[in-house]
Amino acid sequence: MLICLTASHKNAAFDLLERLSANAEHAAPRILDGHDAVRGAVVVATCNRFEAYLDLDAPEGASPVPAVHEAIRAVGTVAGLEADELRATFGFVHGNAVAGHLFAVTSGLESVVVGEGEIAGQVRRSLERARRKGTTTPELERLFQRASQTSRRVKNETGIGGEGRSLVRLALDLAESRVTDWAATRVLLVGTGRFAGASLAALRDRGVTDVRVHSPSGRAAKFAAGHGIEAVPRGEYATAAADADIIVTCTTAEHHVVDKALIAVGREQLEASVALLPGATAPVREVRQLVIDLGLPRNVAPDVVDVPGVDLLDLETIKIHAPLEELGATDAAREIVSRDARAFGDLGEERDLAPAVVALRRHVYGILDGEIARAKARGDDDGRTEAALRHMAGVLLHTPMVRSRELARAGEQAAWIDGLEALFGVKPDEAARGASDATDAAAARDIRSTDASGPATADESRRADAS
Repeated sequence: MLICLTASHKNAAFDLLERLSANAEHAAPRILDGHDAVRGAVVVATCNRFEAYLDLDAPEGASPVPAVHEAIRAVGTVAGLEADELRATFGFVHGNAVAGHLFAVTSGLESVVVGEGEIAGQVRRSLERARRKGTTTPELERLFQRASQTSRRVKNETGIGGEGRSLVRLALDLAESRVTDWAATRVLLVGTGRFAGASLAALRDRGVTDVRVHSPSGRAAKFAAGHGIEAVPRGEYATAAADADIIVTCTTAEHHVVDKALIAVGREQLEASVALLPGATAPVREVRQLVIDLGLPRNVAPDVVDVPGVDLLDLETIKIHAPLEELGATDAAREIVSRDARAFGDLGEERDLAPAVVALRRHVYGILDGEIARAKARGDDDGRTEAALRHMAGVLLHTPMVRSRELARAGEQAAWIDGLEALFGVKPDEAARGASDATDAAAARDIRSTDASGPATADESRRADAS
């Protein structure tokens, strides 16, 4: 059973999201340790959401609530938050709806800026992190891989991301009123991760040429060399911050990288450097600086606005000004998401019947092999009896396979399984329950293969028997 616990800009304050995201990488292992029913967990933490995708091994009819409560408690422990507060905040998605939710998230349909391009990479890296920590499962792998495929389809088939919309670009749109000439604007970029690359690209698209970069973790020189800009060493950081017209922060640091004290010290250093020049006097000019904080946890201390001439543009402000969805492109994107989610759910329901399908085929072909052996013992070596028997087995299996798919789509797999046991004494193959993802998918294909094509031929039955 798939479960999603979700907190986003739609149902949670940014302060809470900040706390959840700060230690998100430690959440999945803690969730697995919390309850025996949790087989896997993948945590997606971005600048405007925190989500935990769980794979529960819950017996049929058993309630997932105890495992979910333990998962919430584990997240709270990691984030230093009370479980009651999280229970009141988290949205809860389960069953087939989980696929639709993740596919929409990965396609940018649930972002602050609808269609923003960064989220697909963030979701992909969340799965990679779960792999490294050993917290994923075949079902979660299937879910996240399908989500990536859907996001690519949305990007390629709709215009929702055609303008390269993102938080970075929206922030710069909001900064337009403060900038008279982008080409003459001095920008300091703080951070060197993937978001930094997107920020630099967006700045250059607007004609900015004077960009310097500083990294709290010491990676500025490498980033600067790769992007053709100048790196700011630690000793010159305050001065560079005070001298910039715009500061863009996008680091994963868990502490503030820009605050009131930094700007104040930087301005003092600038004034002192001018005073040291013979006969020089400090220029009198109106200082106007814009600090754009794209980090979560917050990169910028709230007190920075106490410095004269400094304005702060953070995620909460960006959210308020997020543009309305472009209805046509969004509707087309949601149709793709809905269609792909249905296909994911249909295959999952068919896979639930895979052990019973294996057991039925084994039962029928076991009888078939016995009859063929007896025919050969009687001297029937020309193959006609074997061909007739294999064809008959295919005809007999056709209707049960079609009904299995119909009942799976209706959520009534148990009726099909109970019918097998009542009529033939056949029970789901326990070995098949532990089969690999590929084996289960093959069994699901067996269910689908007879849906529209009619009974199998003798050759098809022979191939099915051999498989």
